[in-house]
Amino acid sequence: MGEFVIKMPDVGEGVAEAELVEWHVKAGDPVKEDMVIAAVMTDKATVEIPSPVTGTVVWLGAEIGDKIAVKAPLVRIETSGGEASGHVEARPAEVLAKATDSPAPKAASVPRPEAAAPADKPLASPSVRLFARESGVDLRQLKGSGPAGRILREDVEQFIARGEPSYIQPAMAKKTSTEEVKLTGLRRRIAEKMSLSTSRIPHITYVEEVDMTALEELRATMNRDRKREQPKLTVLPFLMRAIVKAVAEQPNVNATFDDEKGILTRHGAVHIGIAAQTPAGLVVPVVRNAEARGIWDCASEMGRLAEAARAGTATRDELGGSTITISSLGALGGIVSTPVINHPEVAIVGVNKIAVRPAWDGTQFVPRKMMNLSSSFDHRIIDGWDAATFVQRVRVLLETPALIFIEG
Repeated sequence: MGEFVIKMPDVGEGVAEAELVEWHVKAGDPVKEDMVIAAVMTDKATVEIPSPVTGTVVWLGAEIGDKIAVKAPLVRIETSGGEASGHVEARPAEVLAKATDSPAPKAASVPRPEAAAPADKPLASPSVRLFARESGVDLRQLKGSGPAGRILREDVEQFIARGEPSYIQPAMAKKTSTEEVKLTGLRRRIAEKMSLSTSRIPHITYVEEVDMTALEELRATMNRDRKREQPKLTVLPFLMRAIVKAVAEQPNVNATFDDEKGILTRHGAVHIGIAAQTPAGLVVPVVRNAEARGIWDCASEMGRLAEAARAGTATRDELGGSTITISSLGALGGIVSTPVINHPEVAIVGVNKIAVRPAWDGTQFVPRKMMNLSSSFDHRIIDGWDAATFVQRVRVLLETPALIFIEG
């Protein structure tokens, strides 16, 4: 009989601590070697932690949401064999979902049995649990199609599509319950990032309407004539190319500001972050070197990154290093918004929805496809005049889309 103290593993990339986002076991549960016992999230990725020994859990060293230092005690496991007691450092097993903006730690590819979930806790990854919670689905009502009954995202989507009774809420029912939700994992990272941006950056937001009629006609033509391997064009690739041209005339906008050192770094490369909503929360995949990409290339890369972000497979390199960001809610874009700058950048371009509105052409009102740009700037770096000049340049390029394709 022996007892092992399992320590928090080093998940790589110089990470000193990680946040506990998932327990797969509880005190009293039997575990086998290589069985997943917990999941932790660093600044950039969620990583599963397997048990290095076989035995019974006798103690858990943290609660969900706690930050655990590397090599700190994580769990104690009592073994029934003849092994001597001691301390064992676990190893990270599998990167589940990338979150923010740096290269992901390399995950060991270790074939192992899946962990059995406690009876009252279905087996599912943190991202699937978050998706189910936000969708109002009780995972205990589902049967997973993954290994060892693991519940996958598609299991939740199919459950919702079937309209199961446990998912549909009764109409006109009085509700008196309350629920306290502790922010953990990516949701807490987003909260911290937003607090940092709004507390340290004095925002100025400038709104301008853009006549998108000509660009929409051009986009429809290009989509109609596109090759089979080419992606369907949205407005965003055109906006990306317009931003590239506009920041060439105003380099202060394509910059990052270290307010502790008082240093503004102007970037020659235009790395455009595209704020994307995923089941786990907001992430910002980055289209690198947009200045060297054409419309189709921008669209292809943006589509690839968006899919990787939604699937949780984007790497840290793909989720960081942007120099300016686009925020777009698509058809839900509303009339105006006040986007929050992605610290330490100094500008973010917000895209609102396109709507047909009457416009005066000098003799009569005619229907035009109009869209507002709501853009925020760091007022320490960008004056109101410079903000307006930048947005007006983008507006001209979008309203006369042929200018976007002119080199130089």
